[in-house]
Amino acid sequence: MKPTTLDARGLSCPQPVLLAFQAMREMGSGHLEILVDNEASQENVRRAVVSQGWTPTITKLNENDYVLRCEKS
Repeated sequence: MKPTTLDARGLSCPQPVLLAFQAMREMGSGHLEILVDNEASQENVRRAVVSQGWTPTITKLNENDYVLRCEKS
């Protein structure tokens, strides 16, 4: 199954976190990829997904961009 992708690059906090919460609520479970473009957003989104029972795997794509691959069964 292809993951749902949420592109939150260019958005400042708390927008990436709010979008992540909305996507997780709508999905309930599954695979969600969240793209962010700064370390603060990466940390905030990581904490948000963990708080909802999702497991994130974080990959730094380049100097600024991160992808959080999140999973919940």
